[in-house]
Amino acid sequence: MTEVHESSLSAEQELENLKIEIKEYWDEIDKNKDGFIDLSELKDALDNVGFKLPGYQVRQMIDEMRNKKRIQNDGKMAYNEFEQICVDLKSKDVASTFGKNLSKREDIEKIGGLSDQSAAGTTHSVRNEEQLAFSDWINSNLGHDQDLKHLLPIDPEGKQLYEKIKDGILLCKIINHSCPDTIDERAINKKNLTVYTKFENLTLALVSSQAIGCNIVNIDAHDLAKGKQHLVLGLLWQIIRIGLFSHITLDHCPGLAGLLYDGERLEDLMKLSPEQILLRWVNHHLERAGVQRRCTNFQSDITDSEIYTHLLHQIAPADAGVTLEALHEPFQNERAEKMLQQAAKLNCRAFVTPQDVVNGVYKLNLAFVANLFNNHPGLERPAEIDGLETIEETREEKTYRNWMNSMGVKPYVNWLYSDLADGLVIFQLFEVIKPGTVNWNRVHKKFTPMRKFMEKLENCNYAVELGKQLKFSLVGIAGNDLSEGNATLTLALIWQLMRAYTLTILSKLAQSGNPIVEKEIVQWANNKLSSAGKSSSIKSFQDSSIATGKQVIDLIDAIKPGSINYELVKDSGDPEDNIENAKYAVSMARKIGARVYALPEDITEVKPKMVMTLFACLMALDYVPNMDSVKTENGSSAVTTTNGDES
Repeated sequence: MTEVHESSLSAEQELENLKIEIKEYWDEIDKNKDGFIDLSELKDALDNVGFKLPGYQVRQMIDEMRNKKRIQNDGKMAYNEFEQICVDLKSKDVASTFGKNLSKREDIEKIGGLSDQSAAGTTHSVRNEEQLAFSDWINSNLGHDQDLKHLLPIDPEGKQLYEKIKDGILLCKIINHSCPDTIDERAINKKNLTVYTKFENLTLALVSSQAIGCNIVNIDAHDLAKGKQHLVLGLLWQIIRIGLFSHITLDHCPGLAGLLYDGERLEDLMKLSPEQILLRWVNHHLERAGVQRRCTNFQSDITDSEIYTHLLHQIAPADAGVTLEALHEPFQNERAEKMLQQAAKLNCRAFVTPQDVVNGVYKLNLAFVANLFNNHPGLERPAEIDGLETIEETREEKTYRNWMNSMGVKPYVNWLYSDLADGLVIFQLFEVIKPGTVNWNRVHKKFTPMRKFMEKLENCNYAVELGKQLKFSLVGIAGNDLSEGNATLTLALIWQLMRAYTLTILSKLAQSGNPIVEKEIVQWANNKLSSAGKSSSIKSFQDSSIATGKQVIDLIDAIKPGSINYELVKDSGDPEDNIENAKYAVSMARKIGARVYALPEDITEVKPKMVMTLFACLMALDYVPNMDSVKTENGSSAVTTTNGDES
C-alpha cells in the first residue's frame, strides 16, 4: 500500500512541476499580455513547454476542443485552457506516445523508473543543452573562486553538474553571482563538511533563492541533495535568469530611455517585460545598422543567425574586429558557428551552441541575448529625459516583488505598478492567503478592447473590496489608485497582503485557532531569548536596539543552539559593524530554514514592517520540528549534534 501511495504522490508532484513550468513560459507565450494566445500560436506555445506535436495533431486537438465547447470559437485561448491541454497531454496516452518520440532525440535524456532520480513509475525529461549551457556558464563565471577549486571545472557535457551542487557551496556562489551579497559568505559551511553541514548549505541556498524571487514549490533541500536533475536545472534557470534580467533596467542602463517610441513615457517602458525590452533593443540596433529585418521572437526568427550577426557587428567596439563574415556561409550550422566566433571576440559566447541557435532553443537564446545586452548595450544616455531619476526601483518595491514572484503568481511581476494594475496578481495573492476568498465569476480575466480600462478598474475595485473583507486598513484607497499605479497606496495594499500571508502561516503552525498579532511575536521572542539564557530582548519592532542585529542573532542561536559563531559578531554598535551583524543574521536565519524576505538594511534601519516579518518567520520556524536528522544518499540517517559532527 505504501508503494502505491508514494507513486501516486509522485504523479501529483509531476503535474505540479508541469504547471510551474507552464506559468514560467506563459509570459513569453502571451506576447501582448492580454491573458490569451491565438489558436494559430498553439503549436509554438506547446513547443515552448516541451510538447513538440506535429501540426495536424494540434489542429485535431483544436477541433476536438471546439466540438466539446472547451474553448470559444473566437480564435483565442485563455491560460487555464492552455494549462488543461498540457495537463491532458501529460496524463493521457498522447503524452505516452510523445514521450517515446521524445526519447529518440539526442538533446533529451530520460531519467526515472526505478533509479534514485525518481519514484517508481515516473520519468522526467532533462534537456542536455541546458545541462551543458549552465555548466559552461558556471565554469566561465565561477572558475576563479578558490572555494570551488574542489568542484570546478564541471565536465564539458555537464553530467557532473548534479553531483557538484550536492554540498551546497556551488549553489550559494551561483546565487551571489546573480544577486551579489544575497548570502553572507560567513554563513556558508566550507570545510570538513558532513552530511548535515552540506544540508545546511543547501537549505541556505534554497531559501535565499526564494528571497530573490524564485518559485521553489515542490523543491526542498533533500531533492537537491539527491541531485534530482529536472529540479536542479529548473532552479538554476530561475537563478541565472534573475541575474541576467536584473540589469535590464533604467537604473542600470539609462540608455534604455533611447528605446522609447514617439509619444511614449518612461512608465510605458517600465511596463514591458525584460524579453520585450530585449526585442526592442535588438530591433533598435538592426534599424541603426540599416537592416530591414526585425526580430519578433528568440526562436524561429534567430535560427539563421542573420539577426545575431548584424546585432554583434552593430554593438561591437570599433577595435573588436567583429565582422559580417557569417552572412556568407550558406549552411545554418556553420553560419551559427561563425557568428558565435564573432561573439567570442566580445567575450559573449555563452549559453548557446550552434545547434541551440539553429534549433531556436528559447531559454538559451534569451540568455544569450540578455548576456549581450549586459556586456555591450550600445546605448547612449539621452541628454534630457523627464523622470529618469525617479524611476529606480526602491528596496521596498524589490522586496515585495520578490515575495510575490516566489508565491508563483502569473504573470511574473517585473514592475509592481503596471503588473498589478489589472488586479489579477492581487487576486492570486488573496487566494494564497485565504483559499476561496475570490469569486472568480466577478473577475475579468479577458479584457475587451473597448472596455479594457473599465474592466481593469472593476477588478481593482473588487480587490479593494476583498481587502476590506479581510479587515485590511484601506482608508483612502480605491480601485482607481491601483489601476493608475499610485505608488504609495499600491504599496500600502501589498504590505498588508504580505503581512496577512506571514501571520496566516504563523497561525496555522501555532494551531491555536486564533489570529497571531504582533504583540504575541514580541512576547514569544523575549521568552525564547530568556529561556536560552540570552541577555538581549526587544520592546517592540520599533526598538532602536534592533539595529545592532544582536537580538536576531541571539534568537537564531536560541532556536538552533550552537548555530551561531559568536566570534563573528561585532559589539561596537558602529554602523559598519551593525550592517555586518545584520548580513550574518539574515543569512543564518535562512540557513536554519526561516523563509526570510527582509534585508540587512531593514534591520540596521529598524524598518518595523520588515522586522516584524523577520521575527514572525523565525517564530514560524520554531513551530516546525527541528531538522535533527538528515537522510544520507543511501537512505540511512545521520544524527547530528549541535556542532554539526556526525555521530
